[in-house]
Amino acid sequence: MKILLTGGAGFIGSAVLVALLKRGEEVVVVDAFEETLYPRWRKEKNLEWARTFGDFEFHEVDIRDADSMSALVTPELNAIIHLAAVAGVRPSIEKAPLYFDINVTATSLLLELGRKAGLERFVLASSSSVYGNNTKVPFAETDDVSNPISPYAASKYALEVLSKTHVNLHGGHVSCLRFFTVYGPRQRPEMAMHKFMDLIAKGEAVPMFGDGRTARDYTYIDDIVSGVIATLDRPDGFKVYNLGGDRVVHLDELIATIGRIVGREPVIQKLPMQPGDVPLTNADLTISRAELGYDPQTTLEAGLEAMWQWYQTFEVR
Repeated sequence: MKILLTGGAGFIGSAVLVALLKRGEEVVVVDAFEETLYPRWRKEKNLEWARTFGDFEFHEVDIRDADSMSALVTPELNAIIHLAAVAGVRPSIEKAPLYFDINVTATSLLLELGRKAGLERFVLASSSSVYGNNTKVPFAETDDVSNPISPYAASKYALEVLSKTHVNLHGGHVSCLRFFTVYGPRQRPEMAMHKFMDLIAKGEAVPMFGDGRTARDYTYIDDIVSGVIATLDRPDGFKVYNLGGDRVVHLDELIATIGRIVGREPVIQKLPMQPGDVPLTNADLTISRAELGYDPQTTLEAGLEAMWQWYQTFEVR
């Protein structure tokens, strides 16, 4: 297949790129090297790593640039995997217009360009944040998600609604993947696990928001990639799938586990809960298991060990 991969220089995108190259796919990668969350050089390193697995076409393009994107979305494509986005719950509270511009308006452009090119297969990145303060546990794809508590969550919910509308009007296949906190080598430096590992390794205080009992369904990058590829191989109209790690971990347990792996006792700085944060995420994987064969394999300890090995070679210079 010939696949357009947006956000292909990012944490998740570069891992998906490698998986596609290993399958022998022809990949056209788009990334703007946008530096809101982390510097350009990190994404350049991600692409260097990916090139060790095969060749691909790369374009430094902002997905909001209609002229540039229209030149790339052509009838020769078989699918689009759309991972480009601006992420982060807390920053979105102060930058809502930016989040909607990139996460919603640009997605609308991509769907429309795909329609004009006769493209029928899309895989889009959504987020577990759409569940907000869901009281039903675990979170299922059929749950009500119409009450987001951050602009980031609202933008991802809007992306899903837009995708469903596209399929209702034009047909085709659009799958939206609700990623539950993804971690592993090359994780963005502002994300909790990377930040905690860095602070503990340096003997600095780890900020713990709340009482440590907030909990997340952490998902290792290889498991997320397996779900993305399985979705690509199963076009089925409009679909939403949870991709989680199948285990909920409390914040205090996470910090302690990272400390054990790093070999240092964490120094904790207790802080109030932050606006937009949710107390729990927990993925119901019933549908993704049944329809995609999705089956996360990586334990938290094994995933953190792999991340620590990467950290020591990449971050410590």
